[in-house]
Amino acid sequence: MPLPWLEPEDIGFPPIELALVEPNGLLAIGGSLDPEWLLCAYSQGIFPWYEDGQPILWWSPDPRLILTPGLLKVSRSLKRLIKKQSYEITFDTAFRDVIRNCAESRSEGAGTWITDQMQAAYSVLHDKGYAHSVEVWASGELVGGLYGVALGKVFFGESMFSKEDNTSKLALVYLIRQISSWGFELIDCQVSSDHLLTLGAIEISRSEFLQGLNKLVQFEDKIGNWSLDVNVAAHDN
Repeated sequence: MPLPWLEPEDIGFPPIELALVEPNGLLAIGGSLDPEWLLCAYSQGIFPWYEDGQPILWWSPDPRLILTPGLLKVSRSLKRLIKKQSYEITFDTAFRDVIRNCAESRSEGAGTWITDQMQAAYSVLHDKGYAHSVEVWASGELVGGLYGVALGKVFFGESMFSKEDNTSKLALVYLIRQISSWGFELIDCQVSSDHLLTLGAIEISRSEFLQGLNKLVQFEDKIGNWSLDVNVAAHDN
């Protein structure tokens, strides 16, 4: 059965149940990366992933990798790094630099899926207050970070990068601490990753993921530029 082709002017996706088993989760082709398309996709547990030269490909894999604040594992070495407070952590101060660094960190070898088109699309989503970044600084230099999309009480993690050991993990720890204080309950990590499994991420079925997602996206969106609360920044264990 051929994959559905989505016309850019008609926002909407086929039922998740029609996603392919192989490649895992491929649901549809086409559409657009306009904010309306991206927000519609994320609210249904769908995300774009494709490389240069390909049309837009939309995915909803089964199983799904997720992380909740209660599952977060912070190693002793990472705790020591946090206590040193040798890095400055900020939110939403350098979104475009973060996404560019994420793209560059994946540009070696097989190429990056964070194409120029993707960078532009998520930057627009950031300007509208839905996409967010966490930055890790050392002496004024950006050395780590991550970015993603927030809807309701869910953060959809997209990518992270490190220029120094553990700086992407540091960004994730502070992200989870901050959004947990706001009542967020779920971080979507999309597909399995050894890096995230060490931090406590687990795989659950797509149906279980969607069940939780459907409830959590009903909460009011926290739109606009985020900032790290002082009490969260001061928390060191």
